[in-house]
Amino acid sequence: MKGTKSVISDENKRLCVWLKRQRQDKGHTMRSLSEVLGTPHSFIGKVENQERRLDVVEFVRYCQALEVDPADGLRQVLSQQ
Repeated sequence: MKGTKSVISDENKRLCVWLKRQRQDKGHTMRSLSEVLGTPHSFIGKVENQERRLDVVEFVRYCQALEVDPADGLRQVLSQQ
């Protein structure tokens, strides 16, 4: 694992790309997903633009809001290592 403290990492980028694709595939806009999550729409933008990381609980809730399996997202993080 890389010893970086930056929000940007290859693993985080793969996860953010996957989350954005899932949101789009489910027909959500950033605003509609933020309404489901009860967060400001800027929260979704910051996650997708890698300006903010999700903690594990937020990640699970994000996946639940998208009706996707969090394990699929983790596989994206672990791929290509």
